[in-house]
This record gives sequence, structure tokens and C-alpha cells, in this order.
Amino acid sequence: MTERVRILRVVSNLRVSGPALQAILLAAHLHNDDYETLLVAGKTPENDDTLIDTARRYGVEPIFVPDLRRTLNPLAQWRAARALWRIIRDYRPDVIHTHLTMAGFWGRVLGRLLGVPIIVHTFHEHPFRGIYGRAQTFTFVQVERALARLTDSIITLSEGLRREIVDHYHLTRRSRITVLPLGFDLSAFAGVPRHAGLLKQTQRLPQDAPLVGIIGRLVPVKNHALFLEAAARLHRERPDVRFVVIGDGALRPTLEAQAAALGLSDCVTFTGWLREMPAVYSDLDVLVISSFNEGTPVPIIEALASGCAVVATDVGGVADLLDNGAFGLLVPSGDAAALATAVHHALDQPPDPTAARRAMLDRYSVERLASDLASLYRGLRLAKAPTQAAQG
Repeated sequence: MTERVRILRVVSNLRVSGPALQAILLAAHLHNDDYETLLVAGKTPENDDTLIDTARRYGVEPIFVPDLRRTLNPLAQWRAARALWRIIRDYRPDVIHTHLTMAGFWGRVLGRLLGVPIIVHTFHEHPFRGIYGRAQTFTFVQVERALARLTDSIITLSEGLRREIVDHYHLTRRSRITVLPLGFDLSAFAGVPRHAGLLKQTQRLPQDAPLVGIIGRLVPVKNHALFLEAAARLHRERPDVRFVVIGDGALRPTLEAQAAALGLSDCVTFTGWLREMPAVYSDLDVLVISSFNEGTPVPIIEALASGCAVVATDVGGVADLLDNGAFGLLVPSGDAAALATAVHHALDQPPDPTAARRAMLDRYSVERLASDLASLYRGLRLAKAPTQAAQG
């Protein structure tokens, strides 16, 4: 019997996010007769909700490397490198696949030093833009160019992200980048009834009120301030509309103060993180993405699979995800008036969700992604060692 291909999947943390969920789902779906997968995760930032319960629900038990985190502490970096070195040495993977910055750095460096045959890295979002200052961006670009030379294949989630990596940052050649859209278990979202009322009931919102929401960590790159500015504009025209901010983070006190200053205290609800996300999308009339920068935002995929309208800033990979506006309304980044107008339009003229829902289920299933990745790994192994790989 042919030995299973061993995959070491390394992610910087398991906080509630698209990359962490992706790593968990792939660890679960690439563990079968042909593949076995070990998931390694770094430390989740304090006060952030984690997906460890989700991992266990899918039968995945991660190994944690607490010092695998973004830090300038050289001792912590040494401990992270030593721990990951031991895991790679003992597991002897055929493939290392890394997700996020610190996992991508140490996973690729140590994998190459220890002679791992295939090294793959996924960029889950547009690198650098809207995240770092100019000097930091320059440094990180140089580091990523060096890391790209250690990588057999880089995966991006959209064609737009590949263009930026190649044409703007010149990290590597176009031929070394593979575009593979995300993959998720969307069955719960596709099957949820519209306007079931559970979210409104638990948050004590009027059942007949139109509901507009934003979902994500409360961090600068998500630009929740723009969402609140647009909400204030819309509230003057549609006082019946209610708004929910779903998620948590360091900016929550600042954003709550902004909402109060804008006179929105009675119509904006900050919920924190919620577990039953299908129920959330069921009650939302419009999902808003107001970010400065995005890769492939998971909430858009989940919302469209649920039949919820989407309005988003035209940044990063959002246009690719929305088929350049066919599946949702795109507005310029930073334009509160345009965002408010687009949300108003989506409320007044809700789109037919049929085509968007079908596209999400066809393009973004985890089964499709696992199959695509298996083909990529197989091709890379054949290219590196055609005789040995062909013999099993």
C-alpha cells in the first residue's frame, strides 16, 4: 500500500478569522487514505476568541507553539524556531503549507533547512497595504522576496491579489503563483431561511426593522469608522434602519464613543463575537465591508451563500469575489456618502440572490479546495522527483 503523503500545516494563530478556519478545514479534509495532516498553530492574541472548539468539532487536534507570534522579542523567536524545528524533524513531512506571516517565515525557513521536499505558502490578504508604515513595508517586502525563493508555490485567493504581488511588490514570478479561491463548509448558510428572527430576538431589535451589519475584528484596517459615518448618513434618511457591529477588538471603546457622538446609540448595537453565524446572515438585509484592504473576505462568501445583499469598498480582492459588481455593490474606499447611498439602494431594491448563492457554493466549497490543493501538491512532487513520485 502506498504511504500517505504527510502534510504539516502551520498557521500563526487560531483566532476567529478566515485563515484559521481555512487551515482547520483543510487539515480535516486532507486527512484520508492518501493524505495525513498535522496542524500546528501559534498563540492566539489575548482577549481574542479562538476556533479551537471548531477544530475539535472537525476532529482536528492542533499542536500549539505559543511563541509562534508576531513579536520582536528574540528569545520568543528562538523558542518558536526551536519548537517548530523539533516538530518538523520528528514528523518528517512531505509538504509544509504555511498560512499568515510568522508561520510563513519560520515554516519556510526551517522547512528548507531541514530538507522538506515541498513548501507552499498562502497569502490570505493583500500584503502590507493599509497595515504597515512605509519603512516597515519596505522591510517586509524584502523579507517576502527572500522567502519566495524558498517557496515552491505561492497561493493567492484571487487574481487581483496575484497581480498586486507580482506587478506592485515584485515578490516573485507570476508563474510561481497559483490562484485558488477559498473553500468552506457552506451548507449551513445555504440552508438558512431568510429573516428567521433569531438574531433580532437575542439582540432585542425590532423584528420589522431593516438590518445592516458589519462583521470582523475591530481593528484599523477594517475601517469601522467609515461604516459608522455611513450609518449616520443613512439614519437621517431611513430612521427605521438598525445597525449591528459583530466582532470585537481593541477599537471597540473608540467606535462605541464615535457611535454615541454621531447620535447612533439607539440604532447601533455592538454584539461582540457571535457563534451562530447562519442566524446572523438570516436576519441581515445588507452586509457591509468598509475595509481599507482585504484579500477574500469570508463574510462576503457566507452572506451571499445565505442570500444576503452585500455592499463593499472596492479594495483588494473584493471586486474579484463580487464578479466586479455582479454579486454586490462596490463603492470607493473612504467615501461615506457613496457607501450610505449604496446601502440605501440595496435596502430599497434587494437583489435576486439566486446566481450569487449558486456561484458561492460552486466556487468556494472546501471539497473543491481540498481537491485543487491535492492536485497542486501532486504536481509539485512530480516536478521535483518524477521517478520517485511516480513509483509511490
